[in-house]
Amino acid sequence: MNTVYALLTLGLLGGIFGLVLALASRVFAVKTDPRLELILDCLPGANCGGCGYPGCAGCAAAILAKEAPVNACPSCSGLQTSRIAAVMGVEVKAQERRVAFVRCSGGDRASRKFERYVGIEDCVAAMKVSGNGTLDCAFGCLGRGTCVRACRFDAIHINAHGVAEVDQDKCTHCMQCARACPRHVITDVPYAVDIVVPCANQEKGAVAKADCSVSCIGCRLCERNCPTGAITVRDNVASIDYSKCTSCGVCVTKCPRKLITDIHATGKVEPVVPAV
Repeated sequence: MNTVYALLTLGLLGGIFGLVLALASRVFAVKTDPRLELILDCLPGANCGGCGYPGCAGCAAAILAKEAPVNACPSCSGLQTSRIAAVMGVEVKAQERRVAFVRCSGGDRASRKFERYVGIEDCVAAMKVSGNGTLDCAFGCLGRGTCVRACRFDAIHINAHGVAEVDQDKCTHCMQCARACPRHVITDVPYAVDIVVPCANQEKGAVAKADCSVSCIGCRLCERNCPTGAITVRDNVASIDYSKCTSCGVCVTKCPRKLITDIHATGKVEPVVPAV
């Protein structure tokens, strides 16, 4: 008999506590805006951090709170951004697509402090070797794949010359590769560009030439011959103002190092090694 009373008591208490919990879940329920899930569905879910927020959920919450623009996610396509704008009831202006770009093409064409590196396959680790890395060039890509591991979209790989190279069609402009690069040789360019300068060596001509067979030597021939003033030499290395560049290709033909490259003409960033 005591067992029956005990079971009844436990059953009654369970029912009471269940009822209390059910009421509490309703009273203290946190109401979420249904638009949050709709925005999250438009985001890629990679949690790359390129937007500056802690993952896609943080980005969605910021967009919903109007603390971030509807195009805050650099990895979203134009269609996805348009869908987010529709959810928020706003219009979004078309943005120029940008992609990461590695300002180096040296690799096995750059002189090295020693023949072989034996150590952790990581650029930060390689930077600790011999003070400033394994290359004589203090501005070159070390090619140890730190940026490759940082990219969540499989958009950057080490090419045949041992230099990081971006697949522009896969790149989402999250720029995690640039943040991971200890040499800071990764920047961004408009997706539609033709002409690039894959070098960041700021040494003067003689030193830069000794460091790498495809380095910029700051000769200013490109600068003097550019008809629109789009290319200038700063800190001994050429750089392009794409708001002025017309892709005429004059700089490509004038560069004595054959460094300045027309991507569309070659199909990839591949400077031609000049004849010695």
